[in-house]
Amino acid sequence: MTSIALFNNKGGVGKTTLAYHLAHMLSRLGHSVLAVDLDPQANLTSMCLDEGEIEELWSAPSELIDQGMAAATLPGTGRVHEGQTIADAVEPILHGTGDVAPVQPVALKSGLWLLPGSLDLSRFEDKLSNEWFKSFAGDVAAIRTTTAFHRIVEHAARSVAADVVLIDVGPNLGAINRSALIAADCVLMPLAADLFSLKGLSNLGPTLREWRQGWRSLVLPRVPAGISAPAATMAPLGYVIMQPEMRLDRPVKAYERWLERIPMVYSAAVLDGAPSPAPGGGDPYRIATLRNYRSLMPLAHDARKPMFDLKAADGALGSTQTYVQTCYREFRDLAESVLRRVDEVC
Repeated sequence: MTSIALFNNKGGVGKTTLAYHLAHMLSRLGHSVLAVDLDPQANLTSMCLDEGEIEELWSAPSELIDQGMAAATLPGTGRVHEGQTIADAVEPILHGTGDVAPVQPVALKSGLWLLPGSLDLSRFEDKLSNEWFKSFAGDVAAIRTTTAFHRIVEHAARSVAADVVLIDVGPNLGAINRSALIAADCVLMPLAADLFSLKGLSNLGPTLREWRQGWRSLVLPRVPAGISAPAATMAPLGYVIMQPEMRLDRPVKAYERWLERIPMVYSAAVLDGAPSPAPGGGDPYRIATLRNYRSLMPLAHDARKPMFDLKAADGALGSTQTYVQTCYREFRDLAESVLRRVDEVC
């Protein structure tokens, strides 16, 4: 099983859309895929499920989750309500009543599952922040907290025999993302060709190295037997350029200028001084460039399916259907490229 975190500490680059479509395409290619929503905004969950399904998932009162079990008996009903989100899973740790409560993923289709997120997950941020440095001293409770996401995802992946796990995280360098990223084998970065993405890269690389070094040198040697802990590999896979809303054959000069700078910044900041590609010598770290599919997104949202699965009955008529086919080819090529890069890097 390989876990891939999709991360950029700049928001608005299409990270969750990329995670959603990549998960569906990997499943289409015959892989067993678990999508994990570790963004407290729960955008991936809202893309995968309709409002009624989400309401049902979020309806278990969190205070009923007790004694390390992601299930509770609803007062006056005698009915057991299963806690079904990642926020439910960490509830016992948050309130000091037990360890993580495994959550059963939601089946989206054959070979594709979702570990749902919740806005309640944001309450775990302070707990993770407080316990991070305590884990350096070997505090067992702190280690259980900082490894919580790893163990929840590990259990869920085993329960569905997933061979690829895609982890969607929020656009920040906070404590939730730190614990999410140390649980990942690889990191795939969606980027826009602009100043903000380059600044994000320059911050991201040193931060990942700091987290990796601290975890491996100070925490892993102190993890007690019986607690599964991640290796904090976080191997950089490369990046995917998400194009702005413009024609592919007529990019603006500003776009080209930032695009040319990305390989050098990525090499220096993320790969820690790996040889930078020569100017004009190509872009060895770019896995794919995805065009803007803004015209397909409303149709896909209404149909509750990936853009590349849209049919005439969904409103994809005439030239739009040709665009859908182009979308399918691009995401298929992306998925295959990601798998090849995983074999090389992870």
